[in-house]
This record gives sequence, structure tokens and C-alpha cells, in this order.
Amino acid sequence: MGRLLTIPLVALVLGACVTINIYFPAAAAEEAARTIVRDVLKGDVPDAQTPSASDAPQSSVTPRGDNANPFLVAFGRTLEWLVAPAQAAQADININTASISAIRASMQKRQASLAPFYQSGAIGFDASGSVAVRDLNAVTLGERNKLKKLLADENADRAKLYSEIARANGHPEWEAEVRSTFAKVWVQEALPGYWYQQGGAWKQR
Repeated sequence: MGRLLTIPLVALVLGACVTINIYFPAAAAEEAARTIVRDVLKGDVPDAQTPSASDAPQSSVTPRGDNANPFLVAFGRTLEWLVAPAQAAQADININTASISAIRASMQKRQASLAPFYQSGAIGFDASGSVAVRDLNAVTLGERNKLKKLLADENADRAKLYSEIARANGHPEWEAEVRSTFAKVWVQEALPGYWYQQGGAWKQR
């Protein structure tokens, strides 16, 4: 009877193993986003540390004790063997493609031109991971066309970046989640004096 009951359990858990990789790896995506955002805003910074083995989730499915069902013991060990590679695969986001590197370089180069507008409060980070005009009065008439082009180019690069990260990791459907992750990280990493949107209102770092 015990073995009959374990069959549905085996099917259920193995099914979960198969689907692990389709979930959006939020923590890894945030780490990747932070690396790129810091690179764009502050120049070269050390890459984010890879989580240590001690931080990896530990499986608790292996039965312990002298009275453990041998079938379940074997199943538990097999499950650990299956889950570990799946978790490892899930915990990584690839941001080292030629296309992503080119976009990062373009954004980093543009930062020097955008910085005065960030600092004056003319522009800021909006809630969608883009850059938006906050106070056009802070921009002289002669600079407004320049700013308009800078924003168009910057937001085009950001859109390409979010799309390319999702595509490079084999999940184009992740684009919205990648964008949402970056939107949060841009705000968290904003330099002192920069403005950002929160709850529909503008706030300053």
C-alpha cells in the first residue's frame, strides 16, 4: 500500500523538477541587473559575488532514520541528484553576449551626457525601467532637442537590453519581468541627487 501511495508522489515531484527551469529566476536576474546598472552609472565595479554553496537550497526529501522505507530512501537520493542541476541552471542569468555588451557600452558612454540632466532634476528613472522628463523647465531651450534625442536613444537601448537578456537566456517571455527587475534596481542604485518615480510621485535620492 505504501508503495502505491508513493507512485503519485514520484510523478508529482518529478514533474516539478521538469518545470523548475521555466520559472523566472528573480534573485539571479536582480544580481545581473545590479551588475549592469552599476557599470552604466558608476563605471567599472567588481562583479556581484556568486552565491556560495552554503547559500544553495538544501533538499529535505531524503528520509532519515533506521525505519525509513528503502524505496523512499532511494527515491530521495535520486531526487537530490535531479534537483541540484536544475537549481544550478535556474540560478544563473547570462549577460555576457556580444549584443548585451554592445548595448551596455552604448549606455555607459551616454551616461556622461545624461548626468547633468539627472543632477538638475530635469529627468529621472520612471517606474517602467525607462528615463522620463521630470521638469522640462530645468532645461534651456537650446538643450531641449539634445535631451530629446538622448532620451530616445537611452530608452531604445534599455528596451533592447531587456529584450536581449530575455532572449539570450532562452525565454523571450521573461522580457516584462526583466524590465520590472531593472526598474527596481535603477532606483536602488540611483546616484545621490538623482530623481525617480515611486507610487506616481517623483522622489530624490
